[in-house]
Amino acid sequence: MATSDLCVRHSREDGVCRITLDRPEALNALRPGMRDRLVALLDAASADPETRAVVLTGTGRAFCAGADLRGGAAGGERRTGDVARTLRLGAQRLIAAVLDCEKPVIAAVNGTAAGLGAHLALACDLVLAAESARFIEVFVRRGLVPDGGGAYLLPRLVGPHRAKELMFLGDALGAADAERLGLVNRVVPDAELEDAALGWAARLAVGPTRALALTKQLVNASWDSDRAGAFAAEAAAQEINLTTEDAAEGLAAFVERRNPEFRGR
Repeated sequence: MATSDLCVRHSREDGVCRITLDRPEALNALRPGMRDRLVALLDAASADPETRAVVLTGTGRAFCAGADLRGGAAGGERRTGDVARTLRLGAQRLIAAVLDCEKPVIAAVNGTAAGLGAHLALACDLVLAAESARFIEVFVRRGLVPDGGGAYLLPRLVGPHRAKELMFLGDALGAADAERLGLVNRVVPDAELEDAALGWAARLAVGPTRALALTKQLVNASWDSDRAGAFAAEAAAQEINLTTEDAAEGLAAFVERRNPEFRGR
């Protein structure tokens, strides 16, 4: 199954949903319609029992150059509250859709990931980067404040001093340095990026889907939890997960000394 709409291509095969930004002439800069389409696809993948992993990538020389500021998007008369509302319903909603997706989301960063595009990648659960990839906190170059959850995500990944360095200076960060700082899981040759991402996705697609969803929730919530809250959330997740068919299958397979066959239920 494959579809293409609003410069976003989408397909699903063997439990893996592939979402590809397809506006290479603009470095996959996000128009509002593209952004909303991404949110809809991520929400659908989250709710679809046949989807068990998501791969997000771009075509051409860029993963995503951020929001498209051309065509008057950054100008015009504004009323108080307009900008906050636009961010809440736009960039922030997109990042939330990635963080809240119940399926693991892999970013396959094929080139430049700038501004909102960088934050879109960093919000994913696993990040694979091509050797040509680079991450740019481009906002300072435009005289803007970071949006799309950047000031929330980046300090939690690299610490406040590194986050400020990247955001204050706006320098491009190459794939190898991004891996060194912990922003990406692995760097691979450009020609191997797609196979690497699909290989990880295939492994996740035969995993215990509900356990993975609960694990994702626990890790993401840990950023803002104290120990008591984290322990309570962990106990609740265990309670929920032990009612799933996959948990029963995993325990039975262990006792019977065989490989489990998880069905995502």
